[in-house]
Amino acid sequence: MNRHGRPVKRSLTLRGHRTSVSLEDIFWDRFRAIADQDGKTINGLAAEIDEGRGDIGLASALRVFVLERALKRDQSLE
Repeated sequence: MNRHGRPVKRSLTLRGHRTSVSLEDIFWDRFRAIADQDGKTINGLAAEIDEGRGDIGLASALRVFVLERALKRDQSLE
């Protein structure tokens, strides 16, 4: 499996409404792991991100969230 390949469409439920988001496997896997680490569901975490994303797309907001968490983790290891 090419973990950096094409985005895959997945379904989420945000505040009772179904939506789909296309993410590469590597971002989806990390997003799920972060939700687990934070004791949240993926739908709950996605809803939090959705509320604060402004005018950028949901998939972009999720990618940025995952990247920011990775960067914070890396900085704390320095």
